[in-house]
Amino acid sequence: MEVKCIVTGYLDENCYLLIKDGNCIVVDPGDDYNDIVKEIDNNKVLGVLITHSHADHIGALRNFLTKRSIKIFKRSNVEDNEEYKIGNFTFTAILTPGHSKDSVTFYFKEENMMFIGDFIFKESIGRCDLPGGSEEEMKQSIEKIKNYPKDTILYPGHYEDTTLEYELENNQYLK
Repeated sequence: MEVKCIVTGYLDENCYLLIKDGNCIVVDPGDDYNDIVKEIDNNKVLGVLITHSHADHIGALRNFLTKRSIKIFKRSNVEDNEEYKIGNFTFTAILTPGHSKDSVTFYFKEENMMFIGDFIFKESIGRCDLPGGSEEEMKQSIEKIKNYPKDTILYPGHYEDTTLEYELENNQYLK
């Protein structure tokens, strides 16, 4: 699976395109719809994954909502630790509140990668002081994520990707 990152909007949010066999899933279409569509190219969009509903992560979502064939996955329609299959993509939704009440991590076991939104950043975590944030829920979410393979690649909503192993060793919040 190819992963493309498009940095969008005024907060430099990471929108990801997951591409496999001519099909595509969009993760967090933050903004700049035309830039996203340009990178999608001729791939068919099957779904959109929303890690949480903060404005910088969903600015271009309305453009995808007009297409009935595209399935939207977000907190309101996924279950914790439930596996989903759309086209040739298989992933598990993991509820990871803390930064926001509706935070979801999407785990692609076969590819050993997670799309984590603003849950964890390289050597840090997402803010818990915004409306809907909770330090206690963040601690519980961090404990839950520690059980996954250490070499899992973490793709955050901002900044650069990292691995779970690196974060367990270098992120004070995961120790």
